[in-house]
Amino acid sequence: MIARLRSLWLSINASYWFFPALFSLIAFFLSFVTVYVDRIGAAEWLTTLPWLEPARPEGARTVLTVIAGSMIGVAATVFSITIAAVAYASGNYGPRLLTNFMEDRGNQLSLGTFIATFVYALMVLRVVRSEDERPANAADAAATALPGFTPQLSLLVATVMAIGSVAVLVYFLHHIPAGIRINTVLQGIGERLIRDIKTRFPEEEGKREPREPCGGKPVFAESDGYLEIIDFETLGRIAEKAGGRIALRRRTGDFVHRGVPLAEIGEAEPDDDLAKAIRDCFVTGGMRTATQDLEHLIDELVEIALRALSPGINDPFTAITAIHWLSAAMAELAARNLDRGPEQDSYDRNRVQPLDDDFEHYLNRSFSAMRASVAGSAMASLKFLDALASIAPMTRSQRRREMLLGEGLLLVEQAKTVLEGPSMDRLNERFDSFAEAMEKRGS
Repeated sequence: MIARLRSLWLSINASYWFFPALFSLIAFFLSFVTVYVDRIGAAEWLTTLPWLEPARPEGARTVLTVIAGSMIGVAATVFSITIAAVAYASGNYGPRLLTNFMEDRGNQLSLGTFIATFVYALMVLRVVRSEDERPANAADAAATALPGFTPQLSLLVATVMAIGSVAVLVYFLHHIPAGIRINTVLQGIGERLIRDIKTRFPEEEGKREPREPCGGKPVFAESDGYLEIIDFETLGRIAEKAGGRIALRRRTGDFVHRGVPLAEIGEAEPDDDLAKAIRDCFVTGGMRTATQDLEHLIDELVEIALRALSPGINDPFTAITAIHWLSAAMAELAARNLDRGPEQDSYDRNRVQPLDDDFEHYLNRSFSAMRASVAGSAMASLKFLDALASIAPMTRSQRRREMLLGEGLLLVEQAKTVLEGPSMDRLNERFDSFAEAMEKRGS
């Protein structure tokens, strides 16, 4: 249940309707509050201020009509610009980055501000009355006329909201082009990846790798899709109650379907109720999320690099920037113990054993995944070796340094099939310097 609620929150977080709906609801009730304050005369002191000219009903109507009309027009324009920016970014950087733009708080809050201002102005506009207006029910003898009513406080609040919306519009017009610049996109992904690595692997000894999980009787999936959320805390309670251990056979981000083993139960007999309780801790969906999935962010950086190095785009500078952020993330991984699963504080590791990944897995997922494309670019291949060299000083593990050296050797071998002449000679020289530095560090 907890996992499904978290998955629901993730989908809400990546939607464009939540904040506009929330802000509109707040504006709706705020209009009732300010109008009530105006009706009981608690805001009469505003008319005594020399620098604030009291508004007449017709003037109030005009101002509120302009605010409401302009805000709904701006909101439509903002939404159109956002969709165009998302389509541009998705087409150029990859469809998997669509969620990153949908989750952008600047876009969501901007749209919510304009919609809320529209709703508030519309709700206040309905209560403005001129002195000569008559009630809708003319047969009501007790109400043959309505006194003129101009909600001064409500009008002032609407004006302030409109001015604030102008400031938000200026911010939005700057935020959209700044947000779709490739360097900004890569920086956002890289910083989030590094932050998640530090949270998941806080120990900086840099030697321990994940241990092999125990075995047992399998629990199979009954739904199709990508694993979005795994509720480790509930799995821990289930394992403790059953008196056994649960070893996961799938990680967040893996695709599962009916018949795929999700986990294995050791030291306990898995009946149908226990198996169902375990399956309920795994939430599947149509796409991957970065909540518990480091590989998802790594894949986004790799995808941008591969697209940049494709013959149709041929932008090695973008690929080099992606390599730089990947090297920063891999340096953090190289410096840390990797025997710690997601959300370690919420469950007993002796009861629940995640399917953890070692340094080799992350290296294959990042640098190895783009090696073939990088080898075709003389500029990117040199930066590839420089990135591997920058990772090596961060680890105390000789085995991890050997993996980095092996990855560099594979790049050179791959480049021999594409590069030639001075470009290949320079790459060989750079690798020799890299190998010499690694040998000195290992001795």
